[in-house]
Amino acid sequence: MTSSPRDANSAPSVKKAFRPLPAIAALFALAILAETPAAAADEYRTLTNTVGRSIRAKVVKVGATSVSVLLEDGTPYEIPLENLSQPDRDALSTFSPGKDAGAPTTSASDRGVTAEQMNEAIGRPLFGERSLWESDPAEVAERLSWPRESKTALSESYRAYPSEDGRFLGARPHSAALYGEEGRVTGLSIVFANKGDSLAAAGSGEEHFLKGQPVPGGMEGVKVLMQHDAETITATLGELLGEPGRQRFGEGESRVQVARWDWNGHAFLLSNVDGEYVSLAIETVAFADARGRVARVPDSVVRERIRGFVERRDNGDVVITNIPMVDQGPKGYCVPATAERCMRFLGMPADMYLLAMAGETEAGGGTSVDLLLNNIGRDIKRKGRSFDIRRGSLRMRDIKRSIDGGIPIIWAMLSTPSLNETANARTKARAETPWDSYLASLAPADLAAEGSYGHVVIIMGYNEQSNEIAFSDSWGERYQERWITLPEAEQVSQERFYVIGL
Repeated sequence: MTSSPRDANSAPSVKKAFRPLPAIAALFALAILAETPAAAADEYRTLTNTVGRSIRAKVVKVGATSVSVLLEDGTPYEIPLENLSQPDRDALSTFSPGKDAGAPTTSASDRGVTAEQMNEAIGRPLFGERSLWESDPAEVAERLSWPRESKTALSESYRAYPSEDGRFLGARPHSAALYGEEGRVTGLSIVFANKGDSLAAAGSGEEHFLKGQPVPGGMEGVKVLMQHDAETITATLGELLGEPGRQRFGEGESRVQVARWDWNGHAFLLSNVDGEYVSLAIETVAFADARGRVARVPDSVVRERIRGFVERRDNGDVVITNIPMVDQGPKGYCVPATAERCMRFLGMPADMYLLAMAGETEAGGGTSVDLLLNNIGRDIKRKGRSFDIRRGSLRMRDIKRSIDGGIPIIWAMLSTPSLNETANARTKARAETPWDSYLASLAPADLAAEGSYGHVVIIMGYNEQSNEIAFSDSWGERYQERWITLPEAEQVSQERFYVIGL
């Protein structure tokens, strides 16, 4: 897949889980809730919805419109606040997070280690006076010197592609991402040696020697680099926090065995997937305890939210806003980057590097569009969302139907130099020219459809009057929205479309 033209162009339904209580027991539970001003996250409690069904759950987080909980069997759920009884909502309005919510705590596993000691081991000032989960993502990213990747009404992210001499816990990271929601950090994902990045480095350059020993070329060398990174990170964290625990983490294609260390409400989860990648996730203890199982936001909540992000402009543009940006960086990872954007838009956490591995990325970084998206699609369906593969011509009525419903379309196309030159000029003219004059001068260009520029983008808007579509590349925020006419799009289309829906 193409990298970018920079050089060339510059609960489940909660209702199902609620069980009816006998009348006296239900009244007793409601009385307790009404008398309790706040509940800590490490306490299981009875929650009752507006039709009288109840569950026992541990409150993890209370957001502006929903509450995240864990059932007694460890299953996570996301419950819209409007679905809860008024006494529950009143009690949760003064919610006080405890250890499982990721607030600063001291436990036996912390071993008295300070934030300064952790930062020294990491080699970067990751931790400040407060827990990450109580910290502003922008402030943490500024300490780390990680540039902003995206900021929407739903989330924000910061991503760095460190230089060859960059180190994190003593190992070289190839990609580092920090995620946040509602002004708080929600997690970090750092990828070290992996077959996509490390193949070219194995046996050459700055990774020619490790501990005085030559590194073999090819995949044998990649495995040597991976083993080195895993051992280095394990030794560094182990010196501070002792021997790690072991557990499974993740869902579907991304489920892996991890080594786990807990410190001050933070869970460090190290993955070493044979011949694939070494990665470190930093998550809340509650999320680690739930083994990475994500609380599914009900379809009705997601549907209402994404339809609210459909913007209708005076000139007739209809555009989906608040799709998060992911910068695919120096690699040809347009497919996993685009998939991550659509998944996160629909409430499913994702990381493009790990998605690339799930898609059986080839050594050196090549990714099969169909293979990766089919693998991701199976995982998406397990999480209760739909995934459709469509083939054929671009038709305005199909685009309109999807965009009007708030559903972006993943489009396989050819990102040729002539296409990018036209899209850049067209987008600039739209911003600088009166609309009537723009329409009068609009004429589709003749684009060369070379076959060596395979790429994947998001179709995220249309204008019926001008017969144009808006698309978004995963190259950074300046490429969030570009426009071409439908006839131009048909010239560079590979006639394959992938839709993640409800």
